Amino acid sequence: MTPQKSRRAPVAFLVFAAHLAGESRAFASINSNRSFSHRLGKENNLIPQKVSLYSLEKSHIGQLPGRNAAITELRAGAQSTIPPPDPPTSLALLKFYFPCLALWISGPLLSLVDTSFVGLSAKANALGGAGSAAQLAALGPATTFIDGSLYLFAFLNVATTNLYASALARGAATDKVVTNREGNVQKPGEGVVRTAAKTSLYSGIGLMLFLLGVARPLIALYIGPEAAASPGLLDSAHEYVKIRALSMPTSLLGGVLQAALLGAKDSVTPLVSILYSTIVNVSGDYLLVSKLGMGLKGAAIATLLAQLVGTAAMIGPARRRLLSKGSSLGLLPRWITKAAPDDIGARTFLKFAAPVLTLILGKISAFGFMTNAAAGLPGQPATLAAHQIALSLFFFASPFLEVISQTAQAFLPSYSILPTDGGKKGGSIDSSEWKRASERLVFRLERVGILVGAMMASVVGSIVAFLPGIVTKDAAVQTAVKPLAATLAAGVLLTAPVAVSEGALIARKQLSYLAGVYLTSTALLPPVLRKIRAGGGPVVQVWICFALFQLFRSFCFLGKILKDSMNDGKSKSENPN
Repeated sequence: MTPQKSRRAPVAFLVFAAHLAGESRAFASINSNRSFSHRLGKENNLIPQKVSLYSLEKSHIGQLPGRNAAITELRAGAQSTIPPPDPPTSLALLKFYFPCLALWISGPLLSLVDTSFVGLSAKANALGGAGSAAQLAALGPATTFIDGSLYLFAFLNVATTNLYASALARGAATDKVVTNREGNVQKPGEGVVRTAAKTSLYSGIGLMLFLLGVARPLIALYIGPEAAASPGLLDSAHEYVKIRALSMPTSLLGGVLQAALLGAKDSVTPLVSILYSTIVNVSGDYLLVSKLGMGLKGAAIATLLAQLVGTAAMIGPARRRLLSKGSSLGLLPRWITKAAPDDIGARTFLKFAAPVLTLILGKISAFGFMTNAAAGLPGQPATLAAHQIALSLFFFASPFLEVISQTAQAFLPSYSILPTDGGKKGGSIDSSEWKRASERLVFRLERVGILVGAMMASVVGSIVAFLPGIVTKDAAVQTAVKPLAATLAAGVLLTAPVAVSEGALIARKQLSYLAGVYLTSTALLPPVLRKIRAGGGPVVQVWICFALFQLFRSFCFLGKILKDSMNDGKSKSENPN
């Protein structure tokens, strides 16, 4: 990027921020005028359109807070168009946000706890693999492998939440009764839970066997010959991966159970499970790493136990909440249990997962290329250790923003799917009104995302710049990580518009556009990182490259949203009726 273009980038970003503020004020004014006009029209019988009581009760609008009042007005003879869903309240968004955050943050949080205990407990000046820098350098590619593997299967969680919520809606709209082998009436969505649990367990077993079999050569290829030649680095990283690989089946199973509980609006059980995991992990790290001096091996064992305890704490409440009495999670093969096939099979999950998996692979590839470039720079192991600290802090901050993406995916589809029986039953639907309501929510989430992104950027940037002793006692690593503060903060801040816009585009089924942007950006990143590695760094250039990578995606995604918004406004002005 030329200096002139780099100066234009922040200016363009500020222009978009100003546009958000303008859109917010404009939408607020429009909504206020529209509400006043609607009330005036109702009082003077100036709104001739009729809304169907049947369509209001049967459509998803009937699930909204204002449903009873609307039905009462209809029964009294009031006339109106079918309005878009009411915007979610701040309380509703928070109730959705924090359970999702617990689901997203558990894996990176456990890795960050390991990083802190290993960095603080290892001897700073020890030689070979026992030193603090060497231990942290080994932990970098090891946790990247584990967290990347879990993140790769995050599509199972997304599919479970969406499919389970849809099953609940279908169950509420039908009188069909299904009983289990015990004669008890099944709850809606039981088939989704069983299929998700079985798919996640089998996927976890396959992932575990894969990591146990080929982790060592992949790690050696991943970090490159320079880092692999460091005493004890490859052996320590491989040992950590082998131990944590044993938790893959239960980790994926726990993830889909959390997602199903979230779809059932149970926010307590997932939070309790995460609390158990955190307590066990911190206690285990303190005992095994700090007191017994087991280093990376002790950290891996503590995290393994934490994930096992978290999933165990989830199974009992999940069965009681999601399944009827006498029903099981269906983890055993059907030829053993002789159970009837569920209405939703594994093929449904794979069909839903394909586009989401493409996006996830693009993100994982970017972090993999960055770590590979950092591993080939001079100054090892302090250089790779500094990169590992920055990467762990980014993974810690990222879920706070990715959850807003999931919030967009959860709430925006209700504005895109119009009631199908409104016209048949006498109702009238203004599609442009529904689009404007969707746009208001998108810009509202964008503002929230930028605010959260700025807060998290300040936190992680301050830790690296002023408090590196929190994560390592090694003076050389502290010196190497301080220059990364500004670029790490910039990368976190730019992740906010990327995450929120990505969620909005997924909700609007703009999957081909998203895939194209990810394909382009992922193809451009490796050549630049290879040039940095060949030139000998410093490692801050790797993170500058990542910040520009996020800047490119943010402009692409935001540009698409703004373009669609302007096109909708142009169409409305040309066709006011």
